[in-house]
Amino acid sequence: MTYTPELLEDIKRTADLCVKCNICTSACPVVPVTDLFPGPKYVGPQAQRFRDPGTPSPDHSLDYCSGCGVCTLVCPHGVKVMEINTAAKAELRKQQFRENPLNLKWWRNTAFGYNEVLGQVGGWVAPLANAVMGFRPVRILMEKTVAIDRDAPFPTFHFKKFRGWFFGQHQREKTPTQPGAPKVAYFHGCATQHYEMEVGKAIVAVLEHNGFEVILPEQNCCGLPMQSNGNFAEARRYARANLRKLAPYADQGIPIVVGGTSCGLELKLDYRELLGIHTPEAKLVAEHVYDINEFLWLQYEAGNLKTDFKGQSGRYLPYHTSCHQKLHRIGRPALDLLGLVPGLTVEEMGADCCGITGTYGYKHEKHAIAQAVGQPLFDKIVASGARQAVCDNETCRWNLAANTGLDVVHTVEVLADAYGVARGA
Repeated sequence: MTYTPELLEDIKRTADLCVKCNICTSACPVVPVTDLFPGPKYVGPQAQRFRDPGTPSPDHSLDYCSGCGVCTLVCPHGVKVMEINTAAKAELRKQQFRENPLNLKWWRNTAFGYNEVLGQVGGWVAPLANAVMGFRPVRILMEKTVAIDRDAPFPTFHFKKFRGWFFGQHQREKTPTQPGAPKVAYFHGCATQHYEMEVGKAIVAVLEHNGFEVILPEQNCCGLPMQSNGNFAEARRYARANLRKLAPYADQGIPIVVGGTSCGLELKLDYRELLGIHTPEAKLVAEHVYDINEFLWLQYEAGNLKTDFKGQSGRYLPYHTSCHQKLHRIGRPALDLLGLVPGLTVEEMGADCCGITGTYGYKHEKHAIAQAVGQPLFDKIVASGARQAVCDNETCRWNLAANTGLDVVHTVEVLADAYGVARGA
């Protein structure tokens, strides 16, 4: 099957549903903090009427859309505003290269798309990579040359990878699975594989504590970093590879759980809606994908989730619901789960966005905008007096940690601690 721009028409046609009510603009977190972005209605459904595949974008301010998706969430008429903007960015990316193939920002954005490769290469020389990325003069040089902001919250590289732990030490130490135990396939994503092994360990520990046999399918980057930076061709290549690897599990009826809210959204929706992959296996995989909190809460509702949590008397945690988590439209299962832990007080911060939205806040020309978007959230978390915070999106966690000084963890890490389950060394 050939994937052409015409396959994106489903989202583009929703532009005709726009009645110019400007609800999306009033809800946009970027509009109030900068004059560089006129709003999602203007660069989305309004500008879409002047776009044709292969023609110049009518408005370069489109590039300042962060892709948070709040506009799509609040539209009362079902206009896929953020999706229209993201598809248009892919055309804008082609235009920018045609205008100037030596544009360093274009090459920076391309590099950001290969997050999986960056994690692998950085891991090979982890101590050196971490030292270089922590050296202020190098960060300033990066800002001056390729416009990666000096204060962007980069994660820590590691030699040891999550898959290596799972197939090595974990297999040696885990309790044998009970015969007939239900299986669950875990899509861990790049962040857990390369930067945050503890999140993956916690998810495996919680699932096994609840009687599941955890399977780790072959997988690659979900493709979202490429998609959000306008490289749809590579995003589709990664998507098709994942679908080939995951479809056999879905075909057996095995649920596929995802720890990262953005990766889960990509598998559930974006492969079809944005990348135009309307194949039977794309539909099959999407029907079997669950956010990890969604999956655990469904187990609770079915009476299958263990609630042998240790009391957490006096413990308070502020919780940030990421914008991509909201786009799942599954409610707030993380808050429901944390509410099962005795003595634990959790407060949702009520912010639309922390500002970082993937790689958006890493780019120097947008970093100040991202900071302005997230500042009220940072201030509220700090003012809460908490020593730890919770968020289920990796780049949001890194951003919150960098701007609040707190340890920011995944919901399932809190659950693993409350269960008292060992996660392995």
